[in-house]
Amino acid sequence: MTHLDTSFLIRALKPGTPEEAKLRELVDRGETLIVSSVAWAEFLCGPLSGADHRRAERLVERPKDFTPDQAEVAARLFNESGRRRPMMVDCMIGAAALADGARIATSNSAHFRRLAAAGLKMA
Repeated sequence: MTHLDTSFLIRALKPGTPEEAKLRELVDRGETLIVSSVAWAEFLCGPLSGADHRRAERLVERPKDFTPDQAEVAARLFNESGRRRPMMVDCMIGAAALADGARIATSNSAHFRRLAAAGLKMA
């Protein structure tokens, strides 16, 4: 199971990118692809074409809800990773992946590496 971060999803929809190749690899392996409602909201902020929106919807069934338990984990991750304001959304996405025991596919590995001590693994 792999959670898709916003940065990964955006780039994976562009032909010829490393993310597109990684996405194909994940799909070929039969990996279950998930996107949290937090990452989905970020993705929908665009800019986004209608075609990209439809392709993204075909990749994942339905964005997973962000829960109060995940909010608590996200707050802990935020505090433990240095309280950097740009990290809050990444902590929320990371908390959702941790809740599912999933790896994270991201184009922003520097941010998510800060969450490795909490058990988050990269796809």
